[in-house]
Amino acid sequence: MTQTAVQSWSLGLTLHLVLAVALHQGFATVAPPTVAPTTAAPHKDPSSPERGNYVVSNNGTACLLASMGLQLNISFSSLSQNKTVQEVVNIQPTATNSSGSCKSDIATLMLTTDAQKTNLTFSFTLNSTSNKYHLSNVSLSAAWPDMKDPVSVRNNSLDYLRGSLGFSYMCREKQTLDVVQTVSINIIQVQVQPFGLTGSQFGAAEECQLDEDDMLIPIIVGAALAGLVVIVLLAYLIGRKRSHAGYQTI
Repeated sequence: MTQTAVQSWSLGLTLHLVLAVALHQGFATVAPPTVAPTTAAPHKDPSSPERGNYVVSNNGTACLLASMGLQLNISFSSLSQNKTVQEVVNIQPTATNSSGSCKSDIATLMLTTDAQKTNLTFSFTLNSTSNKYHLSNVSLSAAWPDMKDPVSVRNNSLDYLRGSLGFSYMCREKQTLDVVQTVSINIIQVQVQPFGLTGSQFGAAEECQLDEDDMLIPIIVGAALAGLVVIVLLAYLIGRKRSHAGYQTI
């Protein structure tokens, strides 16, 4: 094999491998499409929700901190359209009041917005044996003008936002918390700590799996490209050596 042939073979192999890596990255980062409920009317999603900061205090001392953007997905029977519709509504931090309570193993954050027409409650549970906590309960009540009947839902068997005592849970990526079939909550850029606060600051953050996966993809692609460089260099050196040996034989 001549040096020119080896270099052509190396270039072809490089192009094929680069294309494979690019396709792999594309498939890894594109989320599967979501299917809207067949009973819901088409709707236009609002922009990304604004991130709000919420504090629950116990005797003047902060016992729960939360910073997050919240977006409600609610299906309900519409008075004006006389059918089931799906609304996507952002929680506006500046128009939201926060309250709650803290106990040794249960911490609750209650958000009231839209002139008390929307009430959203998050409850966290701490396992005193493992010193792990999670979001275990979410309840929502909404009485909007276009609702034929008010919406009131609750789920006390959830397992979201898992963290450790003394640490905050953090996730930059968007997550969807499924409460019931007709209600879900998009939570964006969340950092929350319901237990083990020291002062009024978040403890060290434990990042979610979504963030870790997002950071892993560039590392994999970089390693693959580095491997391609090594392969091309080796092929070039081998071709050059064979070409040089051919000249000596002649």
